[in-house]
Amino acid sequence: MSYTCFFRCINPECGATYAIREIIYCCAKCGSLLEVAHDLEALRQHAPNWWKNLFDRRYKTADWPYGSAIWGKKEWVCPAVADNNVVSMYEGGTNLFWAERLGKMIGCEDLWIKLCGNSHSGSFKDLGMTVLVSMVKQMIADGADIQAVACASTGDTSAALAAYCACAGIPSVVFLPKGKISTAQLVQPLSNGAITLCLDTDFDGCMAVVREITKDKRIYLANSMNSLRIEGQKTVSIEIVQQFEWKVPDVVVIPGGNLGNVSALGKGFMMMYELGLIKKLPRIVCAQSAKANPLYLSYKTGFKKFEPVKAGKTLASAIQIGNPVSINKAIDTLKRFNGIVEQATENELSNAAALADMTGLFNCPHTGVALAVTLKLLRRGIIKPTDQVIVISTAHGLKFSGFKTDYHTCKLAEVDSRYANQPLELPADLATVQKELFATIVKWKSVEVDWGMWS
Repeated sequence: MSYTCFFRCINPECGATYAIREIIYCCAKCGSLLEVAHDLEALRQHAPNWWKNLFDRRYKTADWPYGSAIWGKKEWVCPAVADNNVVSMYEGGTNLFWAERLGKMIGCEDLWIKLCGNSHSGSFKDLGMTVLVSMVKQMIADGADIQAVACASTGDTSAALAAYCACAGIPSVVFLPKGKISTAQLVQPLSNGAITLCLDTDFDGCMAVVREITKDKRIYLANSMNSLRIEGQKTVSIEIVQQFEWKVPDVVVIPGGNLGNVSALGKGFMMMYELGLIKKLPRIVCAQSAKANPLYLSYKTGFKKFEPVKAGKTLASAIQIGNPVSINKAIDTLKRFNGIVEQATENELSNAAALADMTGLFNCPHTGVALAVTLKLLRRGIIKPTDQVIVISTAHGLKFSGFKTDYHTCKLAEVDSRYANQPLELPADLATVQKELFATIVKWKSVEVDWGMWS
């Protein structure tokens, strides 16, 4: 059976459509963002159980390219790409960490962490980049004069773009805010041969530059305002439900910066719902840093107004964004999903990440934002103890080793490191070692949640 997809304006009063191979990011008629739309009637020719069985049969196999958790759902993602033009690194298929011990500590009986950072470049951005770069490869094969692919980034997008373009043999160009990303994040695009430009501005400034640069259609835009990215990222929702044997969780908590991932999460759930694979929708919570919280401020007005903010410096650098491109998509998603937006301070996010680390995780600061918001909503009774809660972990903690080191050495500004853990420096004396060791074991066993900081 033939399946099709195309670009469609998200403005319901416009609804203009464009070919999926067209180099276009915003509607030419009204200026709104676009989304990738699918022929749902064609997809409905197969029953829900047929799709479930197909996705389960392909999942994490060696059948190219369908073993990828994204391309295993190719008909729902981007059927316009021929198999031989797929650029895949076996992305997706990341584990759900059952946070049993953390859940018991905080009073959440069914808490899970979706470890999207356990991916090739170390973040969820791989999920969308495989689709975008594959489509670029397809367009080049079809004769398009695309010379390079470019993005503005706070670290993770640039890493994913550089890796996938290197694999495809396509030049990548990344614009980074100078001095505002970790060394580990900077070295990733450099290692993969990306043309790297560090600009003396913030992410929003880099985004303004790349939007101008990509008006030349020879440079293709890779930021999330390009809705091809969303098609890959929406598979997180499908995969979560698939991993729970097609059962839907009650609450999903996700960090929000440029907000493409919020709309992607909603899109995956809506597609399953519209095609009959699920019968209910979860509640979506967007977690923002208090230093970069434009969506939270809009939520406080009931989404009646939105105003960009000047993002302050936050440890959650990947979501240090004051003027998110996908704001309208995110607000629409939250309205559909009985959504909540909450914020976390530097102290809250740092201590939430550290508390979770003590139970076996190794969290990036952005996951710390989502965990801190989860704790606050549990404390207020908005999330119930019996709710099944999924926290989306967006990147691997190893990208932020400096954040971890500074936390445990109590060097983070605005942070009271309640769970700091420093090595014991002792003389090589057995009696002294035994005394300190057993005293420390007792202290380790007595760790409790300090609810005061998340009230």
